[in-house]
Amino acid sequence: MSRASNLPACTGVGFKPAHFRDILAAAEPIGFFEVHAENYMGAGGPPHAQLGVLRERYALSVHGVGLSIGSMRPLNRDHLVRLKMLCDRYAPESFSEHLAWSSHDDVYLNDLLPLPYTQQTLGRVAEHIDEVQTALGRQMLLENPSTYIRFADSTISEVDFLTEVSKRTGCGLLLDVNNVFVSAKNQGAQPLSYLDSFPLDRVKEIHLGGHDEETDDVGAPLLIDTHGSPVAEAVWALYAHVIARTGPIPTLIEWDNDVPDWHTLRAEAVAAQDILSGASRVPAASERP
Repeated sequence: MSRASNLPACTGVGFKPAHFRDILAAAEPIGFFEVHAENYMGAGGPPHAQLGVLRERYALSVHGVGLSIGSMRPLNRDHLVRLKMLCDRYAPESFSEHLAWSSHDDVYLNDLLPLPYTQQTLGRVAEHIDEVQTALGRQMLLENPSTYIRFADSTISEVDFLTEVSKRTGCGLLLDVNNVFVSAKNQGAQPLSYLDSFPLDRVKEIHLGGHDEETDDVGAPLLIDTHGSPVAEAVWALYAHVIARTGPIPTLIEWDNDVPDWHTLRAEAVAAQDILSGASRVPAASERP
């Protein structure tokens, strides 16, 4: 591994082609853009033409959804080769993936599925991350998942699992605050307790997104991580709690479904930037105790 994650400590958004013209016309730029790796694994065409223009102007985060880091089977070598070509082509400031699995043999599932937290899965995830970081020649960030169930086989807490993976591999962590809130509420846990035990010194990027509130088959509340709505007030409060402890960390607004217009999306990024800027501001002498 030779290149560490190095996004600017400001806010960014996920790039949507429908916003391309508005982005180029924007008087006030955003901090960085994120793209999903699998959308840019072709050789050319409009996606690459647009991304090339953005790359000339902005920092870039590449976010993978298809490596299946948590699978007990070997990584797909062809997929990894295509990912390396993409990262070599655009030299992003950051690359990240999920603590999840999404494939079985040659079948790719349109979801990020959870895994039990055991010594066996810990070793396998660490092996996969070592393989990815060696192939790419860069640090990978590992994102905490949104979960809806607990595995009876799990013997390690999620926070301890992520901490140990990061220690073994040198990977950074991507803290998705909405995922923390969704998982905690679904499992009857406290999101603040989770965050206060999280290894924040290993966090290189934060994600914020929206979720839906539904009910399960027995009428109990169920939160779904949908990325299709504004960030909830409770998630903003958790984010502010984290930033008060860490100082500014690169922060991405995720909005992938029911995507709004550019100005609405950018307003979410501005709200996050206000929290970042407040954390980095040194109080005037008259404000100090």
